[in-house]
Amino acid sequence: MIECRQISKRYGATAVVEQLDLRVAEGETLVLIGASGSGKTTILKMLNRLVEPSSGEVWIAGQNTRGLVPHELRRQIGYGAQRAGLFPHFDVARNIGVTARLLGWSNERIERRVDALLERVQLDPERVRHRMPESLSGGERQRVSLARALAVEPRVLLLDEPFAALDPVTRDALQQSLAELTRELGLTLVFVTHDMAEALLLADRIAFLDGGRIAQLGPPEQLLRNPASEQVAEFLRAPRRQASRLEGLLRPASPA
Repeated sequence: MIECRQISKRYGATAVVEQLDLRVAEGETLVLIGASGSGKTTILKMLNRLVEPSSGEVWIAGQNTRGLVPHELRRQIGYGAQRAGLFPHFDVARNIGVTARLLGWSNERIERRVDALLERVQLDPERVRHRMPESLSGGERQRVSLARALAVEPRVLLLDEPFAALDPVTRDALQQSLAELTRELGLTLVFVTHDMAEALLLADRIAFLDGGRIAQLGPPEQLLRNPASEQVAEFLRAPRRQASRLEGLLRPASPA
C-alpha cells in the first residue's frame, strides 16, 4: 500500500531523513518510534506531501505521489496531527466533516458520519457537536482530530502522537478502539509515537529510527528478543522498568 524508495529530506546541509526505503503492506499497522529529531514526523508528512522529499519517491496504492495533485492526495489519506490541528473558526461537526463536504457528500450523510465517529472516540455528539475547538480540553481536541482523520473512510491513515494529550484510561480505551477500527476497515496505518509500550501493543511492525535512518525494523517480539542497538534496548527497558515497579507496589509488604 505504501512504498518509500530512497527518500531523503534535507534542510541545507542537514539531512533529517537519509535514503530511506520502506514498504507497508495493505492492512498493516507500522509504528515509527525513536528519539526526538530522529525523523519520525518528517517521514509521516512526506507520505501525504505535507513535506516534499528532497529526493526519492513515495508510492501509495501503486501510484507515484509526485504525479498527484497534493490536495487531492491528502483527501484520500486520513491524517491526525500531533497538536490536533483543528480549524479554530469551525465547530466540531464542521471540522470533522470538512473533507467529506469537499468531496460532495450530502449533509445527511455527513451528519450521520460525524455522530458515529464522535461516539467511536468516546465523545457525546449532543454535547460537543456544535462546540468550538477553544472550548474543548486538549484530550477532547485530540479525539476530534482522530475522528476527522477517519471521516471519509480512507484506506491509509497517518497519525502523529494522537494519544499524547489523553488521560491513561481514555488513552487505553482509544488504543483498543483504533486497533478494532483498523481491523474492521482494513486500514493501512502509519503511527508515530514516543511511547514504546504503545508501539509494542499496537504495531504489526515497528521501525526504530535513529538520525533519519531505520536502525531496526521488525515485529514487536523481534525487537524485544533481539534489539539491534543499545539505543533500541534502552527504549525497551522503560516499559519493563515501569511494569516491574508496578508489580513491586502490588507485592505484600514483608513482615517486620
